Amino acid sequence: MKTSDFDFVLPESLIAKCPLQQRDASRLLIVNEGGLNHQHTRDLTDLVQQGDVWVINDTRVIPARLLGHRPSGGKAEILLLEPSDVPDVWTAWGKANKPLKQGDRIIIADEFVVEILNRQGKEVEVRLLADDVPTAIETYGHIPLPPYIDRPDSEEDKRRYQTVFAEHDGAVAAPTAGLHLTKNLMQRMEDAGARFVHVTLHVGPGTFQPVQVDDVHAHLMHEEAYVVSQDAADAINQAKAEGRRVVAVGTTSLRTLEAASQNGVMCAGKGRTDIFIYPGYEFQMVDALLTNFHLPQSTLLMLVAALVGRERVLSSYEHAIEQKYRFYSYGDAMFTTRMKL
Repeated sequence: MKTSDFDFVLPESLIAKCPLQQRDASRLLIVNEGGLNHQHTRDLTDLVQQGDVWVINDTRVIPARLLGHRPSGGKAEILLLEPSDVPDVWTAWGKANKPLKQGDRIIIADEFVVEILNRQGKEVEVRLLADDVPTAIETYGHIPLPPYIDRPDSEEDKRRYQTVFAEHDGAVAAPTAGLHLTKNLMQRMEDAGARFVHVTLHVGPGTFQPVQVDDVHAHLMHEEAYVVSQDAADAINQAKAEGRRVVAVGTTSLRTLEAASQNGVMCAGKGRTDIFIYPGYEFQMVDALLTNFHLPQSTLLMLVAALVGRERVLSSYEHAIEQKYRFYSYGDAMFTTRMKL
């Protein structure tokens, strides 16, 4: 299986650079055994089956992009990835006009400085120096928009590049399928028979990293932290036992469900996962998926292909391009059920 097997040509004009005014106004392509149908995400109520468990990722995107300069004036940028067990010490990515090294200091603001503790490749360990570090991050940090949104972040992004159910700080990328949901839509879906269950997976920047090998099996996935509560595990296991659907809202929810399951049973607890799902994978938990449209040759596209088949997903994408659907994080959505391959 080659990475090039998952390629397609996407016009630049279809990459969504800004969100729609209304979250649930996005178009929705429904992919099933019978073909393709067009609706909007506000119509998700029509897809709810009585007793469905819809699993959402309640991670919250932090303003992890810190823009600053060296004392000499050279520009530098730090992308916070994950806090360590040591207070105010983080793993991060760093870049500057000259390579960052141990002992360097990056000035974010007069009262907020980043100290480089050590470096290994692109990754650096940093200490954040401020009277109140969480407040400093929130005050001076920028929303880490995906690289294909080639514009500065705005005040609107602070609200819109975040789900309405975001709760636990830790992501540097949004679980984008959840961006389509509003509280009103979720209530209407519950009235139609759905139950929403929360899991947490802190989405890392690796989600945007291209596959750099031609052999899919040789790709190494990034690792991310997840949490599944006992209540969530119980609800999911009961649904499976009773033959009700488990619907993943987004690829991050799906990866959490599959990573935290053992022999068809959902397990509560904390963990880390580098699970890589591509065609041939045997799903244990997920029956259906709500997701955005993904990059060519990406691991996320491969994941969707594992659920519905490579030919079907590529033909669906071709149709979406013909119909001028909007792609990527701020784009439109697709809903599909797991199919026999």
